[in-house]
Amino acid sequence: MLTRQHCLVGVASILLLAAQAEPVPNQHILNVPYQSDSEPLPLLGQLWRFGVGEDTKTLKEVLALAKEHDLDLWQIAPTHVDVYSPNSAPTLPASLRAIPHTLAANITHPQRATTSRLQSTAAWDLSSLQNSTYHANYHPLYEVETFIRELAELHPDLVKVNNLGHSGMGREMLSLTISKPQAVTNKGRKTQRQGKKKKKPERQPEDDEKLAIVIMGAQHAREWVATATALYLTHALTSKKSEPRSLSRLLDVFDFHIIPMPNPDGYNYTWESDRYWYKTRQRMGSKNKCFGLDMNRNWGYKWKAIAEESSSGHRPFEAPEANNIANMIITIPNLVGFIDLRSYGQMLSSPYSYSCNAMPEDAEDQLEAGLGAARAMGSVHGTKVTTGRLCEMLYRAPGNVVDWMYRGAGIKYSYALHLRDTGTYGFSLPPRWIRPVGEETSEMLRYLAKFIAKKMKRDL
Repeated sequence: MLTRQHCLVGVASILLLAAQAEPVPNQHILNVPYQSDSEPLPLLGQLWRFGVGEDTKTLKEVLALAKEHDLDLWQIAPTHVDVYSPNSAPTLPASLRAIPHTLAANITHPQRATTSRLQSTAAWDLSSLQNSTYHANYHPLYEVETFIRELAELHPDLVKVNNLGHSGMGREMLSLTISKPQAVTNKGRKTQRQGKKKKKPERQPEDDEKLAIVIMGAQHAREWVATATALYLTHALTSKKSEPRSLSRLLDVFDFHIIPMPNPDGYNYTWESDRYWYKTRQRMGSKNKCFGLDMNRNWGYKWKAIAEESSSGHRPFEAPEANNIANMIITIPNLVGFIDLRSYGQMLSSPYSYSCNAMPEDAEDQLEAGLGAARAMGSVHGTKVTTGRLCEMLYRAPGNVVDWMYRGAGIKYSYALHLRDTGTYGFSLPPRWIRPVGEETSEMLRYLAKFIAKKMKRDL
């Protein structure tokens, strides 16, 4: 019998690499205090946290047992592994219960915007970031697309909607370009250059050219808050300068390219069938009964097939979704920043993911910018955000989007940002936290943009 977890077995195969990873310093992440829910929701399952530290033997044992008993791995970090056990399954098997663990969370049925189909889109009031009701709920695929198109209609001078191509199941993949007319923004620009220019080994943006940043929502379909945050940032960039949390001033120096829904098939599936599905939904061959691959293991830098059953795919860029995004990236001039929005863990991570032995040549600037961005993020609501290289924060994984964006596309400031929380809700973060997450992420983006602008001698 083919179980859901057998189709997800690539996760365990990939995570087993962490057992061979070199020891890294422990990261200490604090939970943000949450208010209790006013109305309890039906219990869906339980999230168990197994403390492993640097004990690779225990790590291997937890991963192998979770795979054997068809349990879903939600997170692996330097100090712990989170394993989700649905109520439909028996309690934790005795072999797992024998390993030290705690109950990290009771996971309730996901909260969906069930009344949104009855609302007119005018009720969202997209003309105002502060007053809009859109960010009070998560939204199904068709409402995300409606948001994108309505925001473009509202701001035709700022927003352009782009079709990147089609997903594995033939859905349109949309991105937004947010840009305003170019202005000279550098400090001390000379109106005329004298003499012959020196040839540069790589093309650098001219002093009066706009810079560009790419922001991407949930590659893993179940990480709803990542797509919700991408939409909030889109709204903040197009809002009036007078509004609180507006990011419109950043458009003086930067163009933004936002991909709210990089995995539309998987995201739609989380609404219609399986809330915690994370892969794409393409068929993986005529003899393979499983659907989908892990987009975030399918990028072309240091890609490798982890195992025969791995969800990393048969070759890099096998996922049309990843291929479409890569084709978009190489057409954008002056790309200096990339943010891959994720959940959960409250971590801001720089390259590399494939190895902790390799050190990026830009590591010093990446870390400096990351530390400041994490502090800025925490200044809004007190959220504790840790920073470091991605392989240290989680585990070694080849074919990661951050590695490809940095080395494959040459984007110096490339990061993965894992949003709230640290395990209290996991992938089921209640919708009442969408706006606070959006607000603190806006402040992080503001800091990062100013840091890059200053490094490149631009006024912002």
